[in-house]
Amino acid sequence: MSSNEEARQDSPTAAEAEVAKRVGKTVLVLMGVSGAGKTTVAQELHRLLGWVFQEGDDLHPPANVEKMRAGHPLNDEDRKPWLEAIARWIDARLAADEPGIITCSDLKRAYRRITVGDRKGVTLVYLEGDERLIAERISQRQHRYMPASLLRSQFATLEPPGPDEHALVVPLEQTVSETVIDLLHKLSAAQAGA
Repeated sequence: MSSNEEARQDSPTAAEAEVAKRVGKTVLVLMGVSGAGKTTVAQELHRLLGWVFQEGDDLHPPANVEKMRAGHPLNDEDRKPWLEAIARWIDARLAADEPGIITCSDLKRAYRRITVGDRKGVTLVYLEGDERLIAERISQRQHRYMPASLLRSQFATLEPPGPDEHALVVPLEQTVSETVIDLLHKLSAAQAGA
């Protein structure tokens, strides 16, 4: 990649810059199954908005990482300390009155009660895709410890957010850039209507 291409990649397009400037500060929680693109979308949001980004997977206790690496799905007991760590990160952002972006599968409503709950200033974003599309994406990537064999268990666990959770639902059929612009449009519209 040439330095001009790198510079263009780091600089937002006019469309990205326009929609990004309409977004008010919040803590974004990007949820979805493994392979939905949470990290990729979060990195693009970080680039456009300049907000602090935390990869939620990095907050897993070592025992969880080893269990997943061995091809075993996590149970609710395994996930609890991880979800509590996510919640602490969110609470720190809110206490500092700073926006942020964090990724977390947050597959069940009970998990989202821990991470998002009734916190003001937090926006849940559900990156929604069907199993076929996400399986195709996973086949083209290598995750540090989440094997593709666990995708079925992720979809079996998934409880999409209900209307009362006020999640922004962003479908994954688009390019990363289009997905991010769609997300930012939905976010600015939701903030304007609040």
